[in-house]
Amino acid sequence: MKILIIDDDQALCRSMQVSLDLQQHEVQTTFSAQAGREALHSFSPEVVFLDINLPDQSGLQTLPALVSTDISPAVIVMTGESDNLIAVQAMREGAFDYLRKPLDMDDIYAMLERVKGNRSQPEKEVTTRSIVEADFSQVNIVGLHPDIIDLHKKIGLLSRSTIPVLIQGESGTGKELAAQILHDARDATQPFVAINCSAVVPSLLESEFFGHERGAFTGADQLKIGKLEYAGQGTLFLDEIGDMPLDLQGKLLRVLQEGQFVRVGGLEPIAFQARFISATHWDLEKLIDGGRFRKDLFYRIAVSSLYLPPLRERLGDIPLLVDILLKRISRQFDCSSPHCTKEAIAKLLSYSWPGNIRELENALTRAMALTTEKQLAAADICFDKGQHTISTATKAPVTLAEAEKLHVQTTLNQLQWNISKTARQLAVSPTTLRKKITDYKLSNPWN
Repeated sequence: MKILIIDDDQALCRSMQVSLDLQQHEVQTTFSAQAGREALHSFSPEVVFLDINLPDQSGLQTLPALVSTDISPAVIVMTGESDNLIAVQAMREGAFDYLRKPLDMDDIYAMLERVKGNRSQPEKEVTTRSIVEADFSQVNIVGLHPDIIDLHKKIGLLSRSTIPVLIQGESGTGKELAAQILHDARDATQPFVAINCSAVVPSLLESEFFGHERGAFTGADQLKIGKLEYAGQGTLFLDEIGDMPLDLQGKLLRVLQEGQFVRVGGLEPIAFQARFISATHWDLEKLIDGGRFRKDLFYRIAVSSLYLPPLRERLGDIPLLVDILLKRISRQFDCSSPHCTKEAIAKLLSYSWPGNIRELENALTRAMALTTEKQLAAADICFDKGQHTISTATKAPVTLAEAEKLHVQTTLNQLQWNISKTARQLAVSPTTLRKKITDYKLSNPWN
């Protein structure tokens, strides 16, 4: 294929060009946004690798001009930045995919195979919006784990439409944060209305949802606008939808089917225009089997779904999360922000985190409140009573592959990711260990 690389790192461009030439591709390199746009028309590439940090213009600002031409190349955005919102913005603006540096040529070859397969399919019309005009908040899910990167890429793609989305994950993983990012990516100027279905008295849920007319029931002395109406053309987010009473599930289903609702005690139908996002920590299919959730509602809300992995599956993100959380806590309580020692990080990495990021934040807040030092030592980190480290925690039955992944990850963390020592401890070669690290998508928290 004809491939254009737009990146001011000339050594990287040359390395990619040599590797792709060997695969019989025709490659051209440019080192600025302006030169890249000129090459687009003179070279007519099928694929463009676009860096974010260019000397004359951001790659995100360049992206719309590349994807909106008649040439319509598959644009793959590249960046060394750790801000996951870049992935959301890139996918929303029409990028084919997103790669984080340092690059792996095997990933690039696999990406090109996907482009070939995609170009053989009928083209879909994509509507883009200028990134300059977007009012993007800085809400972000922190992490470098591949599943977190994929999550942000999916959010970017889903922001192009208003189809219902179901967000699944354990408590404390950041489901409402994911909903907020999806809302902001679509239109942050519109209302974001969140309702926790498990925190509202069941008898009041219907009034919360639909609002009520004056005199609809005892105590209704004035008209009340419901959350569905207040959401307007923004987003309605129902957290813990698995806890919603069955009778209200039927009424919500009717709203989603008909696109309208009536206030309690009212007669006039009101159009429901908001995007619908829901979240739950329950396995809804098991609730359906138990008669606690409607199957027809499930199919309405789960047109598309997002999954947030538990913290124990992405322990490599803990050092980055700790840095962000300590700064947030210090701002919240107006105190100095300490640093964690390596021993403290190792202790955090040894824990199973059943409460996920919420529990991590609580542990750090508690440690900061009780220390007088400028750094947090291992002794300052205390876990909730009754919880155990990964190596001693009672866990549900797992597959052999899951058990091996956990063992490799725990051993690497204990030996601070020393490949030689870990390979000897596991009685495998360093090459075999590196392959398992790649296969299991393990990330090095000590980098």
